[in-house]
Amino acid sequence: MTAPDGLPQPKRTLALATVMMTLGMAVLDTSATNVALPSIATTLQANPSHAIWVVNAFQLAQVVSLLPLAALGEIYGYRRIYVAGVVLYTLASLACTFADSLTALALARVAQGFGSAGIMGVNLALVRHIVPRDRLGRAIGMTAMVVATASTVGPSYAGFVLGLASWPWLFALNVPLGILSLLTGTRYLPVTAGEARRYDRVAALLTAASIGLVVMTLIAVGHGLAWHVVAALAVLAALASAGMVRRQANHPTPILPVDLLRIPLFGLSVATSVASFASQMITLTALPFRFHYDFGFPPALIGVLMVPWPLAVGIMAPVSGRLSDRYPAGLLGGAGLMLMACGMVALGSLPAQPAMADIMWRMALCGIGFGLFQTPNNRALVTSAPPSRSGATSGMQSTARLFGQALGAALVALLLRLMPEDGAMLALFMAACFAGCGMIVSLLRIGQKPREGT
Repeated sequence: MTAPDGLPQPKRTLALATVMMTLGMAVLDTSATNVALPSIATTLQANPSHAIWVVNAFQLAQVVSLLPLAALGEIYGYRRIYVAGVVLYTLASLACTFADSLTALALARVAQGFGSAGIMGVNLALVRHIVPRDRLGRAIGMTAMVVATASTVGPSYAGFVLGLASWPWLFALNVPLGILSLLTGTRYLPVTAGEARRYDRVAALLTAASIGLVVMTLIAVGHGLAWHVVAALAVLAALASAGMVRRQANHPTPILPVDLLRIPLFGLSVATSVASFASQMITLTALPFRFHYDFGFPPALIGVLMVPWPLAVGIMAPVSGRLSDRYPAGLLGGAGLMLMACGMVALGSLPAQPAMADIMWRMALCGIGFGLFQTPNNRALVTSAPPSRSGATSGMQSTARLFGQALGAALVALLLRLMPEDGAMLALFMAACFAGCGMIVSLLRIGQKPREGT
């Protein structure tokens, strides 16, 4: 069991490094796969809008299982869920490597998504048991920086890999990292005490069903399914959501943390996170299609054009971490999202034959905005919740991010289907609108105070 002040050195450093490495690997996968979508569609002879199922399948599996797995972690121990997630993620990555059809790849991505949820659903809770209380804020900032950097460095990484090999190598390279994470995780991650409470399987199923059906409704709209299918999914989503709320209305520790959402700073931070990641996902999903089909750039060059975004995030993350000690997250997040919106409008307004410099400064502007926003937002979200709900906080943080990403991917699919010629360009202006909405919500947090202590 862990001591109240975290793990002793050097085990603390090795455990924290394991969490950061594994989290980065899981987050990197989504944004890296986006760049490979045109290549996957060509190799597997699939329609580009259908190829987005490779992203949708992964995200859907993640978003439906994050909160149930986080609750399991509170009861049975976070390390058990984390290690099980690593094992499943690694095996599923191997299956993705050898997939020979779009259906096989999508099914392997479902399994990979469940494994990733086991990793991300409890990572923040593990961090709270790894580091001393007086260093928790710094560790949370590191986690936010890893997520932000991995989300944006993925396209560059994918471009580099695709410049040397075919798309299956994007998944094959996860296997040795997964094995390393499993070895270090079982050795160094803390063993946490579980809570003596019964796991509500019905509530878990209703939570997964309600979130999954909402996302499926968005995906159905994006892929142009028949109206009666969309309507049936929407009705089922409403019924599942009503059942979930009724089941957990008076529960002291609900799987969907509605008790935490009643805290103004927590609820507004979750909403801001959804808007920001929807904006980011729309941009990172649409840009490869715009660069490839509209401007004729090869996949390897697409990765190079993405470099300014993660570079700017890496520069801004430590700066925003220091600023968050002095200024409210609402102000910093609002300023960052305003910069993101401006960068996305600029990307949507690119000339017909843009120079590399025209693209790169716009990407850098988006990265500066995202880097300014992300760390203060995550810090506000974490510190606004009581420490006894660290599992729910960790799950909700990842759920908000993945729900925003799933929404963004579905909207890009809709635009590509309805407007094949201009859909990628219009998606960038839609992304700017999401960033603008997030900015407004973020500013509403000014004056809201976080909880003190850990």
